[in-house]
Amino acid sequence: MIGQQIQEKPAVLSGNRWLAALQSPEYARVEKRILRQLVESLLFERIIECSTANEPISAVSSESRFVMKGVSTEGLPLIYQCWGSLKISFGRIRLSRQKGIERVGPDGATSEARLEHFIVEVLAPVIPANQLPAFIEELEQTLIKDTQAQYVNPNRELSGLEREYDALEANVMDGHPYHPCYKSRIGFNLDDNWMYGPEFKPMIKPVWLAVARDESSAAYSSALHDETWISSELGEEVVAGFRSKLAAFGKDLSHYRLIPVHPWQWRETIIRVFHRQLADGRIILIGEGADPYAPQQSIRTLANVHSKEKPYLKLPMSLTNTSTSRMLAKHTVLNAPLISDWLYSLVQDDPDAKRLDFVLLREVAGVAYDHETWPETLRSRAYGALGAIWRESLHPYLRGNEQAVPYNALTSVDRLSRLLIAPWVQDMGVEAWTNQLLQVTIEPLLHLLFAHGVALETHAQNIILIHCEGVPVRVAFKDFHDGIRFSREHLANPAGCPRLHTLPAHHARINPNSFIETKDASIVRDFVHDAFFFINLTELCLFLEEHYELSEAYFWEAAAQIIHRYRQAHPQHEMRYQAFDLFAETIQVEQLTARRLFGDSEVRLQEVPNPLHRFR
Repeated sequence: MIGQQIQEKPAVLSGNRWLAALQSPEYARVEKRILRQLVESLLFERIIECSTANEPISAVSSESRFVMKGVSTEGLPLIYQCWGSLKISFGRIRLSRQKGIERVGPDGATSEARLEHFIVEVLAPVIPANQLPAFIEELEQTLIKDTQAQYVNPNRELSGLEREYDALEANVMDGHPYHPCYKSRIGFNLDDNWMYGPEFKPMIKPVWLAVARDESSAAYSSALHDETWISSELGEEVVAGFRSKLAAFGKDLSHYRLIPVHPWQWRETIIRVFHRQLADGRIILIGEGADPYAPQQSIRTLANVHSKEKPYLKLPMSLTNTSTSRMLAKHTVLNAPLISDWLYSLVQDDPDAKRLDFVLLREVAGVAYDHETWPETLRSRAYGALGAIWRESLHPYLRGNEQAVPYNALTSVDRLSRLLIAPWVQDMGVEAWTNQLLQVTIEPLLHLLFAHGVALETHAQNIILIHCEGVPVRVAFKDFHDGIRFSREHLANPAGCPRLHTLPAHHARINPNSFIETKDASIVRDFVHDAFFFINLTELCLFLEEHYELSEAYFWEAAAQIIHRYRQAHPQHEMRYQAFDLFAETIQVEQLTARRLFGDSEVRLQEVPNPLHRFR
């Protein structure tokens, strides 16, 4: 059956089973995490006031009390209190992992805080009434879906084969460490989550459609040359079968492009949105391929299970998760091979890049439905809903005894309270391991920024650490189609920059922070700071402090010294050191929670202290 999973899994669990999950201890544990991340982000983004948060960092100890004012449903004043500290790391607020958040009622009675009470009593009075319901839905969906994941995986261990790269893409179940709606997956019900969520380790076969050439577009990397590569990707037998099915409809494959679709997207979106094209034979359902795929952390990126060296497949899904609609806009699909080839050309003949030995996982092909073929009033329905990007597999790049780990797995703790990095840190020592990790991670990013003028959006899902028995040796970067930023004026070789497909005006209105090119060098710099230093490295920094007592100051000084050493070794890039000043006193970061509460009608940024500044 089209879209049906192929591995032996139990039948879709009954409502009673999910009820058992909600009644399990996992529900309260997940609720505490969501509430903690919600409060941390609300205070950091200055959405709600706190009597302690305005004190200088030096005056706030790790045991300081944070007090937030609220109003009961009867209109009486009350407070919520918690314990934590303001951190050196961008002024982030870190609440205690041991002490919970408490509600102190109008009568002075203290109780454990509940998510819905906090929203009603603290958040509702300061948030526009029309914005709050959607945000509440995202929080509640995160609560039930993460509870479901934790309940179904009670004995999750990160050991043995479960520590290998492909397995970790499913085993790292934590989601975004800062965003409170880290697993909302709006559009999935619990059965969908079970069938397609990476935590549940499903095997999926994409649905393949034949789409009329005059209603679709494609782009290919120079590594592939043209679209004939799809025969080797699918296999001659599968392609012959597709050709026969089309012939049965009186159609010729040469008049169509093949586009894979996630089975959930086929069921929920394609049939509903493209019914006219399906009825008229401009889109034809032709079946499944031979290979099963496993979803990675992002849900919509699939890894070939039988042929690990074949490309990963990124597909649009009409759902929302951690602030973002998971569509694939046509301009990004068509830009993917162009950007990948450009980045690849920058480092191919670059001796310093060869020395740094980092990997760029190129997006080698992209195909998209042409929503512009529709009347303008209907285009938004088809926009970004049908397309695909193929990205190189990591496996052909691994050598000898090298292994790989998703970068966000470095802060993973299994259900037995064992840290994934524990044996590595024990072997090397926390300072030596941290220094080595930072060196192999930061220097390639510096080189792309300072030597070439290109910033990568290196949040934790976009970096893969390559190691030898836990010793960091190099990194791989991915997701370039909408994950780079540059100023043409500051490129080392502007003439080499390809002519990219432009951002449609309506896309800019939907997400004004989704762009690649800018004239402002500080925006390029902050692109690196926001994703990499502010979220990615800060989480690692605070994790090492909490588990290994490695101070924030040590961590950020080690990072700063890498930047200084690079600058001293490459004085020829002085213009870009000045333009992209990573040691600026303050930088701007995106307000992820404010985006959900106040919408995307404008770019929501805030100025924060830069922990590197003290080491400039």
